[in-house]
Amino acid sequence: MATSLASQLSGPKSAISFSSPPHFSGLRPSSNFKLDNTHSFFQNVDSHKGCRPVVSMAGSGKFFVGGNWKCNGTKDSISKLVSDLNSAKLESDVDVVVAPPFLYIDQVKSSLTDRIEISGQNCWTGKGGAFTGEISVEQLKDIGCKWVILGHSERRHVIGENDEFIGKKAAYALSQNVGVIACIGELLEEREAGKTFDVCFNQLKAFADALPSWDDVVIAYEPVWAIGTGKVASPEQAQEVHAAVRDWLSKNVSAEVASKTRIIYGGSVNGGNSSDLAKKEDIDGFLVGGASLKGPEFATIINSVTSKKVAA
Repeated sequence: MATSLASQLSGPKSAISFSSPPHFSGLRPSSNFKLDNTHSFFQNVDSHKGCRPVVSMAGSGKFFVGGNWKCNGTKDSISKLVSDLNSAKLESDVDVVVAPPFLYIDQVKSSLTDRIEISGQNCWTGKGGAFTGEISVEQLKDIGCKWVILGHSERRHVIGENDEFIGKKAAYALSQNVGVIACIGELLEEREAGKTFDVCFNQLKAFADALPSWDDVVIAYEPVWAIGTGKVASPEQAQEVHAAVRDWLSKNVSAEVASKTRIIYGGSVNGGNSSDLAKKEDIDGFLVGGASLKGPEFATIINSVTSKKVAA
């Protein structure tokens, strides 16, 4: 199982307690924020639905599911996982990506079905060189990676990467034709303080300021308090943030980018909750942690795309 992020965090900034599931009435304190324009806000988002009439998605992109294996696995356990994925029956209308530890990318690439693409978990800000311990985008491409995960909360809050640094990585990856899974999300104390939108929008702005294009970018909303803790945002909580992110893209980038950019959810996604989450129109897929280490369960999450299908 993946190590809980909560158990890794240290210091006063990261003193997060997960002793009981958090309950939230909204994203900002009611004393200074009220979503009075909820109806018109969601009417604006609904305008994108016509792009895919047989699927309940606000965006026009294909459902996307990524598996972040983090720092887990051995040669033997990964061989078993790959075997399970190769034998799984997966829905055709889903883009599937897995991100093995760097050491095992070649093993996975040489044995995994071409149906599933490979991602790196991190990359450097530019071309390789005298950067001990880093991985360049060129090396990821050379070994067969089509994607890279950037801005994950464990890189932000454990390793200490800031928004500008992450933006530089994303820009360079895209310049080398490697797709970016761009992660955003708030800490528990930020949500409780009503700062969810502020945090997510600031992280989005750092990407927007750096990116040459939003082509080949997937946004992953991952509330930090839900990563590796077993606690998951309710479908309504996740939908509220996803819709707000799409609205931010529409207002600050373009309506076209807002429509075509896939916004996926991550944070203790599993085979039991993925179906309900997938029903929400602004949830365009998932970035999965611990559950992606179990082939049959990961397949269930991938196939939750069927929950989106509605009568034409």
